[in-house]
Amino acid sequence: MLELDTIQRREKLNKVFAEGKKGNGNAYHTYTIHLESLRSDDNKPVPCMAIEFQNGGRKIPNSSHGVTGEDLLEIVRHRLQCFQTSEYACRENACALTHIEEALMWLNKRVEDRLERGVLGINSK
Repeated sequence: MLELDTIQRREKLNKVFAEGKKGNGNAYHTYTIHLESLRSDDNKPVPCMAIEFQNGGRKIPNSSHGVTGEDLLEIVRHRLQCFQTSEYACRENACALTHIEEALMWLNKRVEDRLERGVLGINSK
């Protein structure tokens, strides 16, 4: 288990860990989030959830199907959009939203380029 070195240093609510070994693309494919506010009987943080990412091409037999980075970005994008319609609207949320949308645009461009080359969903450049 590898604890992520996160940008947020102070007042973090949770800790995030990469689990297991690196897989396809030299990336970890399982992450767990441990809630710092909930402790077990032996005072260890309680794992809240595991996130299983896609491991291997979507069209390759025996690939492990899971969520994508884009899925998580879309969730955060939606939450920020909601916050921006409330009393929590602020410049920082607007800036974050802009950059998340930019990240999604670039990731979608990658998908479109791979579609054009006929390599989407397989382990080929």
